[in-house]
Amino acid sequence: MAGWFDANLVSILNGFAIGSLLFILAVGLSIVFGMMDVLNLAHGALYLVGSYLAVTFAAGEPSWGGFLTALGIAALAGLIAGGALSGMTEPLARRPILDQALLTLGVSLVVAEVLSIIYGNDVFSISPPPGLDGSVAVAGNAYPTYRLALIGVGLVLAVIVFVVVERTSVGALVRASVADRDMVSAMGIDNRKVKVAVLAIGSMLATVAGVLGGPVYGARPGLDDTILILALVVVVIGGLGSVKGALIGALVIGQVESLGRALLPDLASFILFGTLALVLVLRPRGLFGPRKLAGT
Repeated sequence: MAGWFDANLVSILNGFAIGSLLFILAVGLSIVFGMMDVLNLAHGALYLVGSYLAVTFAAGEPSWGGFLTALGIAALAGLIAGGALSGMTEPLARRPILDQALLTLGVSLVVAEVLSIIYGNDVFSISPPPGLDGSVAVAGNAYPTYRLALIGVGLVLAVIVFVVVERTSVGALVRASVADRDMVSAMGIDNRKVKVAVLAIGSMLATVAGVLGGPVYGARPGLDDTILILALVVVVIGGLGSVKGALIGALVIGQVESLGRALLPDLASFILFGTLALVLVLRPRGLFGPRKLAGT
């Protein structure tokens, strides 16, 4: 067992790095869908926007200035996009969820096409900022410093999001808006503003994840579809609206994705969706999903 662990340590660490990135991406999607009842299939396109912003500002000669600029602009773009998506989906709030899915899917296709026109169909690689572009020794194995930093960022963000959602008045307001929107409205709080704020923050996390994931996945056409599928798998496995579920689901899928491709590359996709099917059979609402979701 020790020998197997040592031989696959790099793949295991890659699984944690991928899992941390998937958590940053998926936690926003999980909260928006699970609490606000908005199925945002443009989430992958927002990630791709962040990736191309990283190409614009952080590609070429690596610098902290370019990387932080990309993060800042990505965060702002995500907030604006979330507000716009909230306005677009508001008229569909009382209609079947499929209508929202088709609308946001259409937005995703438009955004992806615009990015393809601007950047072409090339595959871009993005270097980590200085200081994170080397490697460190982990149990005798060289491992990229940036990916270790990404693991740390994901864990810190997980703590922050959990505390905000579960331990603050802001999180209590969001949960109250889900549990009894009429009562919240009676208290003089506009539920629509809560929805806009949550969707804006969820979209911001997607674009920021695109920048952070640039040194790992780069930027290319079609990456939005791949990322969206992984995020949806994480959300379903973890349970809608659960921060803890998003974290555990992301770490599980990160390991499945990394070890699967390292040990059984021809069966990696089957293992990924087999894991999803197994969880759905044993626990249909996900590992930590609530028994009652928004809108039900």
